[in-house]
Amino acid sequence: MIKDGIGGANTQTGIYFEGKVDLVTYLHKKVLGYECVANKRIKGKTMGFSIYYQEKLVAQSFKKYELYRFLEEQGIDWRKSLSKRLLPDDAIYVIRENTMHIIEIKYQEVDGSVDEKLQTCEFKLRQYKKLFALLNYEVTFSYVLSRWFKQPKYKDTLDYIIDKGCKYYFEYLPLHKLGLPVPPSSD
Repeated sequence: MIKDGIGGANTQTGIYFEGKVDLVTYLHKKVLGYECVANKRIKGKTMGFSIYYQEKLVAQSFKKYELYRFLEEQGIDWRKSLSKRLLPDDAIYVIRENTMHIIEIKYQEVDGSVDEKLQTCEFKLRQYKKLFALLNYEVTFSYVLSRWFKQPKYKDTLDYIIDKGCKYYFEYLPLHKLGLPVPPSSD
């Protein structure tokens, strides 16, 4: 994607990630038919965003602590399920699918500690499933990775992610994989 420009043919079918890109901002500004509206604040704190497609509520997005404010509003005390909070880069609840998609964005350009973080997906998926069991939500866990992780030295790690029931994408998150509507081609 060109900075402040228009991406390629897939611009309408997914979200491109260059470094840390905000899903809500991208949908709102770049994907035809989407509108994202900030949810009401509780005690002055943010509560995420409602995501609309063609004026119909299709999803909600929560970052980090917003997820726990949402759970509290649903009457869920996370402490009864987890001993420690997990703070997702993004958690997207897709209404039609009744699924909470946990998205972690890992952007790297040099060797570093992110390598080991990728190997925690099974534990995190397990914890998020416990957290959302009371709401009867399905849960998925996905990484959006920078090109750095395409190197052969990450093959075993990427295989592990898939083996443990998690997913990964490189710099692009297809809307249909989240169960979100895909706008018709604008060609």
